[in-house]
Amino acid sequence: MANKIPRVHAREQDAKIRRTNFDEVCYGYSADEAMLEASRCLNCKNPRCINDCPVNINIPEFILHIAKNDFVKAAAVVARYSSLPAVCGRVCPQETQCEGSCILGVKNEPVAIGKLERFIADWSRENNLNFIEKSQSNGKRVAVIGSGPAGLSCAYDLAKTGYDVTVFEALHETGGVLAYGIPEFRLPKKTVVAHEIENLKKTGVKIETNVIIGRSLTIDQLLDDEKFDAVFIGTGAGLPKFMNIRGESLNGVMSANEFLTRTNLMKAYDQNYDTPVYAGKKAVVVGGGNVAMDAARTALRLGSEVTVVYRRTEVELPARREEVIHAKEEGIRFSMLTNPVEITGDEKGWVKEIRCIRCELGEPDSSGRRSPVVILGSEFNIETDVVIMALGTSPNPLISSTTKGLQINKYKCIIVDAEGQTSRTGVFAGGDVATGAATVILAMGAGRKAAKAIDEYLSL
Repeated sequence: MANKIPRVHAREQDAKIRRTNFDEVCYGYSADEAMLEASRCLNCKNPRCINDCPVNINIPEFILHIAKNDFVKAAAVVARYSSLPAVCGRVCPQETQCEGSCILGVKNEPVAIGKLERFIADWSRENNLNFIEKSQSNGKRVAVIGSGPAGLSCAYDLAKTGYDVTVFEALHETGGVLAYGIPEFRLPKKTVVAHEIENLKKTGVKIETNVIIGRSLTIDQLLDDEKFDAVFIGTGAGLPKFMNIRGESLNGVMSANEFLTRTNLMKAYDQNYDTPVYAGKKAVVVGGGNVAMDAARTALRLGSEVTVVYRRTEVELPARREEVIHAKEEGIRFSMLTNPVEITGDEKGWVKEIRCIRCELGEPDSSGRRSPVVILGSEFNIETDVVIMALGTSPNPLISSTTKGLQINKYKCIIVDAEGQTSRTGVFAGGDVATGAATVILAMGAGRKAAKAIDEYLSL
């Protein structure tokens, strides 16, 4: 029976080698491996995996085509639902979404849905398949602010419906967090991200970079002066959080956002570019999410010895299990149940040590996780010359503060209804700017939902 076949695990770079380069860690499936893994799918009558996919890809359908060696039909199915399949196949937390609901996972390992999506997306790119069809223009214009996953997904769906879409991006490169936030060894920029964006342009979407909405233009100007019929805000959550402890202003202390953005946009990972990023000889990364793992593994590749400091245990780490395993394999140290209390510097103002205190777990907090409780008298120092804070992010208030009638909550997130409509008529929002920092696929789902709502709004 199909469910007796063991899961096919994708090949990866050896840890001792990959820790010295920025090449992609996972090699992905070969055609034979993909077909074998696809043959494990039970093609359930009531597939829970579809409901647990934020963009509702018909997962059993595309997997069945892969199993039958009909890659063209498989790619066509995925293209109906997702504008970024090669991205999602690499960075989505499938283990808590589609794969987490796979029936095979009850007693065995679930079908490797993410790896199969990546395979078919890569195969499509390598074989120059294009399922983009430009629709006849309906004469209506939509402005999309932000070229991250929420904005790109919204723009893609609107363009396919016949809207004239312009995407405004504040930075000089398109892609949002895909371009500046995720390291090259997890998401290649030239091959994967650039290709997905080129596909978007084939729908007729126009992209303007170096335009800061709230400075270069306001939303009011987009609607009143530029005559856009609707606006979608998908600017993400790029404002980093700090601990507000003594010493955070020292040289060598930075947010993970700044560190990863500099590394990606300055191409510090590419030896052909003379744009090094300082990662120190010993770096401490504070935090336990995916961004913390990305920052730690990037600092390692830039030549630093890295320690991740987290105030709970490994069980509570919010990062994907795969990323934690990869980090450990590459030699990154973890100091669990540890909370920083002060950063000290040398006479020149550079980081010298980070002072921490041991913790133990107390009662669960509002998130359901047990709260860390400090152990008095357990302070200790970690020698370091770089501290990278990966404590989460919140939306930048620039747009909300320069737009009339746009309501935000106490976390600076734009308030939206179930369809993405804001308090301002004709203005929609979705992704991290409305929910706070989340995942790429959830942002894509929000972008698609808002595109549908915009279409309904402009069709009245």
